[in-house]
Amino acid sequence: MTTATFPQKTSFLEKKLFPGLTVASVVLLGIMAFALVLHLYNIQAIGDANAYYTAAVKSMLMSWRNFFFVAAEPGGSVTVDKPPLGLWIEALFAYFLGVSGFSVSLPNILAGVLGLPLLYGMVKKHMGELAGLAAALVMAVTPVFVATNRNNTMDGLLVFFLLMAAWAFLRATETGKLRWLLLGAFLVGLGFNIKMMQAFLPLPAFYALYFFGAKTGWGRKLLHLGLASVLLLVVSLAWAVAVDLTPADARPFIGSSGDNTVMGLMFGHNGMARLAGGGGPGANRPQNGENPPAPGADSAAGQAPAPQPGFRAAPPAALQACANSTPGAACSFTAQNGSAINGACILPPNTTALACAPQGQIPPAGLRPADGPNAPGGGTPFSQETGAPGVFRFFTSPLSRQMSWLLPFALISVLLALFGARIKLPLEAGLHKALIVWGGWLLTCVVFFSMISGIFHSYYAIMLAPALGAMVGTGFAWLWGMDKKWAGAALALSAALTIGFQYFAASQYNEFSAWMLVSGVLLGLGSLALIFQRRLAYLTILAAMLVIPLYWTVKTVTAGADINLPTAYTGSQQARPQNGGAGADTALLTYLSANTDGVKYLAAVPSSQQGATLVLATGRPVLYMGGFGGQDEVVSAADLSALVANGELRYVLYGERGNQAEITNWLKSACAVVPSYSQISAGGGPQGQSMTLYLCK
Repeated sequence: MTTATFPQKTSFLEKKLFPGLTVASVVLLGIMAFALVLHLYNIQAIGDANAYYTAAVKSMLMSWRNFFFVAAEPGGSVTVDKPPLGLWIEALFAYFLGVSGFSVSLPNILAGVLGLPLLYGMVKKHMGELAGLAAALVMAVTPVFVATNRNNTMDGLLVFFLLMAAWAFLRATETGKLRWLLLGAFLVGLGFNIKMMQAFLPLPAFYALYFFGAKTGWGRKLLHLGLASVLLLVVSLAWAVAVDLTPADARPFIGSSGDNTVMGLMFGHNGMARLAGGGGPGANRPQNGENPPAPGADSAAGQAPAPQPGFRAAPPAALQACANSTPGAACSFTAQNGSAINGACILPPNTTALACAPQGQIPPAGLRPADGPNAPGGGTPFSQETGAPGVFRFFTSPLSRQMSWLLPFALISVLLALFGARIKLPLEAGLHKALIVWGGWLLTCVVFFSMISGIFHSYYAIMLAPALGAMVGTGFAWLWGMDKKWAGAALALSAALTIGFQYFAASQYNEFSAWMLVSGVLLGLGSLALIFQRRLAYLTILAAMLVIPLYWTVKTVTAGADINLPTAYTGSQQARPQNGGAGADTALLTYLSANTDGVKYLAAVPSSQQGATLVLATGRPVLYMGGFGGQDEVVSAADLSALVANGELRYVLYGERGNQAEITNWLKSACAVVPSYSQISAGGGPQGQSMTLYLCK
């Protein structure tokens, strides 16, 4: 088989424009500048970003105790349901810039832009400048990559740490030096302290690269990998062990853990619940004698599932918002209190009309999105974002819009890399090294996210962005380096299949623009140019494949919706932009502030859903009685009574379907309803649930 030689020489990219500055360097700087513009344009639309995390950052800056334990609110009643490193970094930025949606999202924005030269350099090493530039450009115009980095969810930081780890593993493979392998394991361990087990997804590819690629003895490589694994576990578990060894009465309750331990959080809500649902807080605990709530709440959604036995009739505005829509489509309406509600269309039980449910909310039992044999998602948590598990999950609505636009070409590139050079161990061909690290990363994530039936948000697809870009660049550069007519035909055919899929994917969201036709025109021109100008033809065909992803990314940025839950543009059914979402009730906030002078807690609330906006507005402690989603047992009725007796708590805001009968009974017997705030609609509460303010003395 005829093979190309890599790194592939492309003289026009190696030409020096200035001392130390080549054409490739200038192009890379241009890609980075363009990416920065995409990340910052219309940034004010994110408002407070994910209010739960932003409120946590505000709380963490109030004391070292809150900082170390990542307390979700200033009083330190409960922690965030994530490990600390990502929030520590965000808190550092907020310390110097002030707490705002922009300041806490800035670390992710910078991580996204700085990740581009990292990816370029690694792909360039094995496949040449052209491959590196193509990889960086593809990642820069992947919609979910930009959408997620423009938010304070920590996945952008996680991807950056994993890119640094990939660099260390590549260095270890080149040199056979243990120190670089240990550095890679250390960086993955830091990634674990950003999003826990999600950080381990590329690890099989990293280990395989070193094992099959390093030029040292097999036994020595096994020993080195064993030592790296020990370090990985030590770094990954260091914070968790430190927290769990701290007496429970000397630290906050561990949010979403169910058993008040980080290990419980790790293997439950952030472990098994991600794979197959369940395993979260209160997963096996009935609420008020009713059935357990639907599993799968996640803090990043910004809305919690309602642990309630029934469901009120949808308001007319919610029905009108979905009058001409399909199940799972984005929707928005204005609630009676004037707040903007963005969400997805669902089918309530015993009805035939779709209704708009708040963004990220998992309906209670019996209220899955469009239940039935043909229901999208089939009851899978957050199926309105990610669809049902299966082979075609990344190729169909609603997940296909995130990063799948170039996935067909990337998968074809995996096959090209597999058969494009003769395999020799230890690996010598750069093509095969690229295949293992980037193809392994890509395929692991595709298979994992396609199959899981637990908690899976669409923005997790950012995990595939680096590997997607790298494999597109690898496949394109390999075909570029083949001086054969069939290589051009293979490129044109692969591009045609990819662009055909892009048109199909866009049609799933009822989206059409004249700009999208440019891809077809460029593909035709590039195919014709193969006859007389090969280089121009290849670049034109690559540009053709990038038109629709670029269009979708620009629309993602300019639409400005989806604050709590970052996602790519949803097509013509895109919900109208928010400006920070619903804030705290002004009248309620004024009343509480005026009547709690000298009292530790502004109020106690069922969960962060009602409390985060109060924290952001006042900086005061707000007791999250049920943690993030209302299912944690952070405090008991006896605890509340003691706080009231000590003068630390005066007001409790509680829903008519609170998740602890003990607290409900205590409120009715020991506290009085504040008449002006009875049966009110509190920001962040579950759809149809009203709240009542109690005065406790």
